Amino acid sequence: MQAKNRRRKNFPKIKLIKRQEMWTLTAQGWAIAIALIAYLIFFVITHVHSFLAVTSPIKSAEVLVVEGWLPDYAIQQALTEFKNGSYNLVITTGGSIEKGNYLSEYKSFAEVSAATFEKLGLESEKVVAVPTPNVIKDRSYASAAEFDRWLSHSNLKLKSINVFSLDVHTRRSWFLFRKILTPQVQVGAIAARTHDYDPNKWWVSSQGVRTILDEGIAYIYARFLNWKA
Repeated sequence: MQAKNRRRKNFPKIKLIKRQEMWTLTAQGWAIAIALIAYLIFFVITHVHSFLAVTSPIKSAEVLVVEGWLPDYAIQQALTEFKNGSYNLVITTGGSIEKGNYLSEYKSFAEVSAATFEKLGLESEKVVAVPTPNVIKDRSYASAAEFDRWLSHSNLKLKSINVFSLDVHTRRSWFLFRKILTPQVQVGAIAARTHDYDPNKWWVSSQGVRTILDEGIAYIYARFLNWKA
């Protein structure tokens, strides 16, 4: 009997729960925390579009670099910007066209946009297409890198350019062009106004919400994780 009691005393006890002290917010603390969170959400909603769709041009820029995948209405906005600025040249960028290239004489978005500028009345000697090599990912980076390669082999001695992109994609394009070209070339940015949704009320449109989320995540990834993305 005593041997049995000794075995029971030596058997380890398993505890699944324990009592401990815990700090928590008071009613006033919860009210302040909820108010701060609500204000942060409101601030992000009302400012994220203007942050991503950045317009910060260099007034003395010599060249307007236009991303070739832009829709026709954005190309028209770019032409207006060219005529109102002190630019000498429009340079279009962009990769291969994935659908319809068997039916078209143009094989890249850069060539299509350059031809569109000419169709809208821009003199052919004032527009140059710089097609981007075919890549599966990192297309924005590839376009900026190809422009840099083209520039290094050209006779142009540029001091500044403005990158013309569409809406909330502009912040990412501006970031990538600056990463590659500065400090040799100053880079400004101009965002074309989108026709897909109301930028002032993007949150009431499914297209606006998807676009903001996609570009916001893509910019964060490029900015903090892999700037070549």
